[in-house]
Formats: sequence, C-alpha cells, structure tokens
Amino acid sequence: MDDNENEQKPLDTPQEGTDLNEQDTSEEVVVKTITPEHLSEVVQRKDKAELDRIFAEVADIDIAEAANEIDIKDLIVLFRDVNSQQTAPLFDDLSQEKKEELVRALTDKDLVKLINEQAADDLADTVGDMPANLAIKVLHAADKDMRADINQILKYKPDTAGAIMTTEYLEFKESQTVADTITAVRTIGREAETVYTIFVRNDKRKFVGTVDLDDLIFAKQDQKLADIMNKDAPTVHAQTDKEEVANVIRRYDLNAVAVLNDDECLTGIVTVDDAVDVITAEANEDIEKMNAVAPMEDTYLETHPWSMARKCLPWIAVLLILDTFSTMVVDKLQYQFAPYTILIAFIPVLMDTGGNAGGQTIAIIIRGLAMKEFEPKEFFKVLKRETISALIIASGVALIGFVWFTLEQYMGIVINPDYALAYFGSKDVVVSIWAGNCWTLDFFYATMKVSITVTLALFAAVFLSKIVAVLLPMSAAALKKDPAIVSQPLLTTVVDVSSLFIYFLVAYLIILQFVH
Repeated sequence: MDDNENEQKPLDTPQEGTDLNEQDTSEEVVVKTITPEHLSEVVQRKDKAELDRIFAEVADIDIAEAANEIDIKDLIVLFRDVNSQQTAPLFDDLSQEKKEELVRALTDKDLVKLINEQAADDLADTVGDMPANLAIKVLHAADKDMRADINQILKYKPDTAGAIMTTEYLEFKESQTVADTITAVRTIGREAETVYTIFVRNDKRKFVGTVDLDDLIFAKQDQKLADIMNKDAPTVHAQTDKEEVANVIRRYDLNAVAVLNDDECLTGIVTVDDAVDVITAEANEDIEKMNAVAPMEDTYLETHPWSMARKCLPWIAVLLILDTFSTMVVDKLQYQFAPYTILIAFIPVLMDTGGNAGGQTIAIIIRGLAMKEFEPKEFFKVLKRETISALIIASGVALIGFVWFTLEQYMGIVINPDYALAYFGSKDVVVSIWAGNCWTLDFFYATMKVSITVTLALFAAVFLSKIVAVLLPMSAAALKKDPAIVSQPLLTTVVDVSSLFIYFLVAYLIILQFVH
C-alpha cells in the first residue's frame, strides 16, 4: 500500500505549488475548515484519531455546517463514536431539520447521553420548534433537573427574557468569603454558562448584586462577597422584551444580566452571546420588513421557494394596489399637460430621488429607535433636527438638479418635442448643442420653464419625503408597533403619490398659469 494513502488530509490546504515556508502569514488569519466529503469519509473509516483531531482544530460551527450535509447514518456514527462532551456543542449548531432527523434516528440510550450534555436554554429553543412527538422524546431523555429547566423556559412567551435565559449560572450568598467562592467556582464552574459574572443573593434568596471574576480574583481571601459586589447591577424581569434585554447588555457592556421573577429572586441569566443572537435576529427581521418581506424563520437556503414566494407576494400585491393612487393622479391631470410631454420624462427622477431621500431618513430613525438613542416622546426634537437636515439636503439636491436638468436639455439627452414642433414643424427634430440649433432665447426660456418646474418639485419631494420618513416610524413606535413595519416600499408609495401631486401642481402654477 502506498504510504501516501495513509497520510492525514489537511483540514485546510494551501494552493498547489506554494511552499509553506515561503508563505507570508504575517497578516493572514488561518481558519481550519472541513468539507462534508472529508467528514463523511473519516466517519465511514471510523478513524477516531482523525475525528479527535477535527474536533480539536475545527470550530464547532464549521463542523456543524459540514455535518448538515452528510447522510444521517454517518451522523449517527459520528455522535456515537465521539465523546459526548465534544458533540454536545455540535448538536446545538446543527440546523433544526438535522436535529429533528437525528433525534428521530437515535436510540433512547444514545439520546440520553446527548441531551443531558446540552445547555438547558439552547435545548429549550430546539424543543420549542420540534413536532410534539419529537419534543416528548427529548424531554423523556432529559434528566429530572434538565426537564424542569426546559419546562420553566418554555412557559415564557418567545420574545421575552424568560424564553432566552439560561438556568445554569453561579449564585452564592453575600455572606460567603472570597476564598470559599473561588473554591466553589473551580468545582462547579464548568457546569455554568459563564464564570465571568457571579450572582449574589441574600438569606431571603433575593438578588442583591454581581461580582466580576477579576474583582473576585484580586480581592482578599477573607473578604465577603457583600464587600466587593456591584450592588447597582442592572437587572431585567422574566417578561421583559428580549430586544430590551439585549439593549441593556449592550448599553452597560455586560457579560450577563440577571433575570428576576416577581419576587425579585434570580430565576435565570441572559448572556452576551444570547444578546448578540437577539440583535442579529432583530436586525435581519427589520431589514426584511423594511424591504416588504415577511420575516423568515429559516435561513435562505433552508427556505423553500414556495415559502419565500408566500413571504413576498402579499406585500407586492398590497403595494401594487397602493400604486393605484399614483395612477389616479396621472390620469386626472394628463390632459391638462398634454402640450408639455417633456415633463413626463422627469417623473422617474423625481419619484426615485424622493424615495431614496426618504429611505435614508427612515433607516436612520428606525436604527435610532431600535438602539434606544431616542424615544417617541422626543418626537419634536427629532423632527426639528430632520427638518433642518431636510432643508439643507433638498436645497443641495435642487441646485445640482437644476444644473443637470438644464444640461440634459441642451445636450439632447432629454428632448422637448413640443418646442421642436412649434419652432421647426416636427417633433422629430433634435434640438441640442451638437446640432447647433439651441442658441436662441426661445429655447433658453423653454428650457428654464422645464428646469425650474422640475427643480422646485424635486425640492418639495425630497423635503416632504424626509419629513414623512420621520412621521411614519415615530408614530408607529408611539403606538407600540414595530417601526420597521413602516417599510421602505410603503414609504416610497406614499412619497410617489405626494411627489406626483406636487409636481403637477408646480407645473400648473409655473407653466400653465404664470408663464404660458
């Protein structure tokens, strides 16, 4: 047998022809990865040494992504042959579909070993999304304490602190000494979600503060926890909205925050990694809502095309119907502006610029509300700032627009067929600097009428769009509704109708009334 066949495959391989000794790795970030094919091959060979090496060198999330693609038979072997302490975090990183497939295939004995190595909060999330028969199988496999923790978490509403908290934390009495606490942390710390924040209670089991790990280590051995604890540590309640919990952790730069029940007793904690998950999920949901897509429960590749279509189609239908108002404005006024067909050429620019300006503002306002930078009660303060900003931006856009609209007409990019018909007897004549037939006062006046009309309408559209972009999300927040529901497409529809109306009104006043 060729010796090369027994060589271990590298988990990440440099490009062929590259001398490893000559590689400049001074600024490289080397990440060990593994392919589904390699993982499947190792499992089928039952190469335990190679599996141990993979789990030692490759991140759990990367192994999980590969495991999601391998056959269920190979996945069962993987979970049976590898130490349960290694596969426990791997199970949490698998896709929900793969978890259900694995639970369905594992024997009760194998499932008991796997389930009881999990963190209760992560397992509660998994069980909550499972069909009833699989959820029951998992709960039966869990030991008494684990089952109690899962049931406690599952009783809370999905969007609350109680639903995302973990019950695996370090809690000690305030009368305990630093020396005793350090000994206890060394003994039971590995079972906790975090050791960086220690929670302190009094004799009545009431939460009274926290102790950071560094404070504990540098404190005197005979000091009491009451002497070194942070008595003003932020807390949340089990029914607190999880987005608010995440904001508390972000605002106060916490590793974990205490979750209290109605009796002010510690019932769980929410760690910073859970807060990151919440912030990421909320950001994704806001992006989807702002772009008129109903929130998706699964990742893109896990979402069936039919499901994706169901998420998008209703909003598109609603926006299609709302666009009827734009059609009505054009329909009612088209005959009055029949002699000025050049105005139609500028409608897309007007509507798109207004929509883009409003989109910028609505993104800023929704972000500010989400990050608690301001509250709905500060509406007038926000409106004042955005009004000043809107005036500056609208003026700048209008100035640039006036110059550009004029150049477009002189360069023949936009043709005025009504002027050509009146002065040259044909709408097909191109009037431009290239043709040399635009150097007349009549063409200058005709150009100015159009440029001034479009510029004033553009100023009004941009200004109105940015003001509406403040009113809609702030109003939604004041009514305790998600501001992201007032999405970019909805804003654009409102602005489109308003912009068209303003455009035709300005054109009527300038061209039909005062100039014509």
